[in-house]
Amino acid sequence: MSTEVTNESGHEVDGEEFAALARYVLEEMRVHPQAELSILFVTSDIMSELHERWMDEPGPTDVLSFPMDELRPGRSGQAPVEGTLGDIVLCPDVAARQARDAGHSTVEELLLLTTHGILHLLGYDHAEPEDEKEMFALQRKLLLTFLAGR
Repeated sequence: MSTEVTNESGHEVDGEEFAALARYVLEEMRVHPQAELSILFVTSDIMSELHERWMDEPGPTDVLSFPMDELRPGRSGQAPVEGTLGDIVLCPDVAARQARDAGHSTVEELLLLTTHGILHLLGYDHAEPEDEKEMFALQRKLLLTFLAGR
């Protein structure tokens, strides 16, 4: 897996930890080992611009996912497809507020959002209640097993 982590947010971020999480999630989801992923941390201003441009919604959001080759999770017995997974953009300012409300650390929130973003890149969505239940259960399982192993 090739994961590029770039921090333009002004917050301290351990790029190695986020790359390790990405590798773990992609391996668990049976994504091709040559798949490429970019994780970018940005300021609230930049996130607001992206949110308005791509989602037509005002203000910053926590995470945006931009799929490239529309890769999907691998299936047992099938060879995974090679390609570029896409980009995840995270806003630590928004994540910090959400973390306070949830009662955990900003890093934990950013790890959760990274997992969430990767699942979006793999075609998961939460627009419908049944889809939300599936995606959030998988997100929780992936993150908890990653955290338990570190």
